[in-house]
Amino acid sequence: MTSVLLPRPTEAPLNAPVVRQLECGAIAIAEQIPVEAVNLNLWLDVGAAVEPDEIDGMAHFLEHMVFKGTPRLAMGEFEQRIEARGAVTNAATSQDYTHYYFTCAPQDFASLAPLQFDVVLNPSLDADAFDRERHVVLEEIRRSADNPRRRNFRRVSELAFETLPYRRPVLGRASTIAQLPVEAMREFHRTWYHPEALTVAVVGNLPVEELLAIATESCERALAGRPAVARGQRRELGGERPFERIERFEAADPGLQQARLSLVWRVPGLNAIEQIYALDVLASVLGQGRTGRLVRRLREERGLVSGIGAGNLSYRMQGLFQVNAQLPAENIEEVEAEIVRAIAEVRETPIDREHIDRVRKKVANRYIFGNERPSDRANLYGYSQTLTGGLEAAFGYTEALQAISAEDLREMAQRYLRDDAYGVVAVRPESA
Repeated sequence: MTSVLLPRPTEAPLNAPVVRQLECGAIAIAEQIPVEAVNLNLWLDVGAAVEPDEIDGMAHFLEHMVFKGTPRLAMGEFEQRIEARGAVTNAATSQDYTHYYFTCAPQDFASLAPLQFDVVLNPSLDADAFDRERHVVLEEIRRSADNPRRRNFRRVSELAFETLPYRRPVLGRASTIAQLPVEAMREFHRTWYHPEALTVAVVGNLPVEELLAIATESCERALAGRPAVARGQRRELGGERPFERIERFEAADPGLQQARLSLVWRVPGLNAIEQIYALDVLASVLGQGRTGRLVRRLREERGLVSGIGAGNLSYRMQGLFQVNAQLPAENIEEVEAEIVRAIAEVRETPIDREHIDRVRKKVANRYIFGNERPSDRANLYGYSQTLTGGLEAAFGYTEALQAISAEDLREMAQRYLRDDAYGVVAVRPESA
């Protein structure tokens, strides 16, 4: 096993953790920080995007089942032992990853870490528990369908992604979940939950070598006796072609009090991460905080919207630059035109240096302030290693922001944010 200290860029807000390739194939990342807690984050390089259509929702359903006991732990025992120490635990499934985590006191880490590895790598996946949990997942899908915000996100995803699996919801379809057999989940776990797909991120107030030793021993114990199986191979899919024209989806939604308007452009994903930084700044310039151009003009000055924001969503294989507004239905056409006009200004006229400096500082500070706790940092390291193959993105973000010029922003807007080719989702209240 070898350890590597990553270089620390100038004025980087984070320390340099130790990165270690374990003999089992997993990557371990550890850092000691002076906060009286330890966070363990187990990241799997598997999410909803690897699922074929016939088992969509499997990754999320498996996340539920991981907590239903192992050959060593009875159902509910993991949570009981975690809560008995005052620790907290949870998990999340996304399109590109699944991760499991807990935060505990430093003195409890050695006793709790083996439990986390055990439930993730050795779930029993009992048939009776599987059938009971199926109803829980189906209810979650039903609640999601009743949520106006999630309904709108799904409409945007279906318009923005024609071929990539990101068009499907992470929860899956109720019709698929209703007929999934337990053996299909066992096979999915065997295929994707293996050490080569695992990143172990652990941050807290214990010496780095102690954190690594506990994580290593816990992982090796969980893997002992597991049979060798064929590993899943991720399909390498190209990104979507940019929109070639304005494509619209319009609908009425009985659950809305006000209309929703979303404009979306296809942009690079994490596989072209060097282009993401300028798009993040552009999103802040246009629609983040009270000083964002669209916020100031359309909400504060003209009252055309009750809320508006911009963001740059980055999946592994594709990104989406979005502007989302909540507004009276009669203002939809005018607001769309104003959004397009504001983006045209960015394409045609360089943003003044003082404004760029202010926005860069805001974006950088949001990044720094969001990575102070052990859980924040373990999340950052696990995410970066899993989705980009290293920690350079985690460390280089603020430095990359400082290097962005007005011409960089203008170039990104010219390349990706056309005013004659984008997606539009306009949803009115049913009575409008």
